[in-house]
Amino acid sequence: MNNHKVVIIGAGFAGLYTAKSLAGKNVDVTLIDKRNFHLFQPLLYQVATGGLSPGDIASPIRAIFKKQKNVSVLQASLEGIDTKGKMILIDRKKLKYDTLILATGVHHHYFGNEQWAKDAPGLKSIEDALKIRMRIMQAFENAEMENDKTKKCEWQRFIIVGGGPTGVELAGALAELANQTLLDEFRNIDPQETEIYLIEGADRILPTFSAKLSRKAQKALEKLSVTVKTGTMVTAIDSKCVHIKNENKEDVINARTVLWAAGVKASPVGNLLQKEAGVELDPVGRVIVNEDLSIPTNSDIFVIGDLAHFKTGENTALPGVAQVAMQQGRYLSRLLLGRIKGAPVKPFRYTDKGSMAVIGRKAAVVQMAKLELSGWPAWLIWIFVHIAYLIEYDSKMKVMMQWAWNFLTRKRGARLITKMD
Repeated sequence: MNNHKVVIIGAGFAGLYTAKSLAGKNVDVTLIDKRNFHLFQPLLYQVATGGLSPGDIASPIRAIFKKQKNVSVLQASLEGIDTKGKMILIDRKKLKYDTLILATGVHHHYFGNEQWAKDAPGLKSIEDALKIRMRIMQAFENAEMENDKTKKCEWQRFIIVGGGPTGVELAGALAELANQTLLDEFRNIDPQETEIYLIEGADRILPTFSAKLSRKAQKALEKLSVTVKTGTMVTAIDSKCVHIKNENKEDVINARTVLWAAGVKASPVGNLLQKEAGVELDPVGRVIVNEDLSIPTNSDIFVIGDLAHFKTGENTALPGVAQVAMQQGRYLSRLLLGRIKGAPVKPFRYTDKGSMAVIGRKAAVVQMAKLELSGWPAWLIWIFVHIAYLIEYDSKMKVMMQWAWNFLTRKRGARLITKMD
């Protein structure tokens, strides 16, 4: 008798944790991703600011499952889904499934202004991080070469759009880079004269945190000389400036480096599934799923992670964070194994273990239920949690050693400028 065939598309947190939970069980798992590595996205900003190298936060998928004989790994892209024939098309090849799991995540959302992408790159992939790192480091090099004082200031002025965790962490890391790491490395500019603007449309940064922690995070950023502008909308972006609007007041900030951390939209797989299976999508393209994470029109197809819209209330959905994806992956493995045995499994319920964001050296905010921490204690918790969830042992050791070295020396050794097409 053939084992139940589970096909998982996407090796982010959701897909990876589903496959890890099914490893060694009486099912055949095929994990498919267009990349050959799993990326630890929460630390991407450190690659973008030269604190870590790409290999420190990326693990080869085949290495993760090399001892799990029931898990096969394929590097391929999803091209089509045949729900009637229970088959998918990958790189013009057909693959059968008994259960299909879609976990292809999200990418940048410019809210209808896709032309901003070339001047304001987002941060979702290794390539994005390297592109941002190149722009940041090149900006200081261009400022060093510039004789015109106005243009020199423009090269040393950075704008980050979006005051969520990614924007806050980017702003803090960039400020430490300018105020500490780059000191005495240049002769014609003072890195401490760098200006960093963090722009957020809501009335406070980190809007998913408590108001108290938001205020503490803003004070920590301002201590690093970051200018925080809340209640401010971006209306236009080009290669030399950003147009903003606060209430009825419009302004222009001249800056040569703009980074985008303001929004996401679902991968095109949601549209593919809508066309083939008639699913409903939310305004950003996420698939609205049942209580067991299956799609309403087909009980053999599941959508998890950032691609899934799991309703928690009348107008609310679970946030697109790693802990949601990991819990959904573990739940789905229990559900599938229960189905095979004929045992009922309760609907998915999310357990919120808290939120955290790091601002800089010895500065972070952590919110866990009623417990709210900031400063040193929060920073230590942030470090240990991120080390714990790195996938491979050698990655944990490399990151721990690099962080220890950075902390003692205030250096960031991965500040290479790599030109990209």
